[in-house]
Amino acid sequence: MKTANVIGATGLVGTQLVHLLLADERFEKVIVFGRSSLGISNAKLEEHLIDFDTPEAWQHLVKGDVFFSTLGTTLKQAGGQNEQYKVDYLYQYQFAQAASQNGVPVYVLVSSPSASPDSVLFYTRMKGTLERDVKKLPFSSINFIQPGLLHGDRKDERMGEEVGFKVLSFLDKVGIAGKYRPVHGKVVAQAMINAGIAAQSGIHTYTLEEVFQLAGANHSK
Repeated sequence: MKTANVIGATGLVGTQLVHLLLADERFEKVIVFGRSSLGISNAKLEEHLIDFDTPEAWQHLVKGDVFFSTLGTTLKQAGGQNEQYKVDYLYQYQFAQAASQNGVPVYVLVSSPSASPDSVLFYTRMKGTLERDVKKLPFSSINFIQPGLLHGDRKDERMGEEVGFKVLSFLDKVGIAGKYRPVHGKVVAQAMINAGIAAQSGIHTYTLEEVFQLAGANHSK
């Protein structure tokens, strides 16, 4: 039985991930790091309410078998590119660094399609830079999940994503949405868990079709 570490547990994928992990008999403990409590009562759940800006206060707590990173924000929510970079790159990298230093062998990240440190787009360049730097850390197994547009129940409304979901759903029906077609957060969460359990050595990148396969789902779910 394994111990999971999770950041980003209040987001779309993170919420699904925590519920699936708590129900998964292969995991005996789920350690969540965040700014606020999830409000869940479960004997397997261990919560640490932290200040992401003071890694010296929490980095020693990141221990276990698998580290799941689903943390992320939008440009609008963050208030600018510098603030978004802090959440989507710096906080994530600091946690990855702590996990690798503490001997956590398996790392699983929700990234983005077309992630590249050379991208002309800020968001995909940021995600690509994170992937590039995590690859240098001494994990036994590194897994990058690159889904299309995420959909599902969110605590916050994102008008742009709602519009994008409708457009991409239509394009998917006519067969031209490709790697950007919508995928439910629960499917991504299950793919993350299965990648973490399989824990194949080396670096693995799962694009959208592979995410569906990894989760054991079809693209209509």
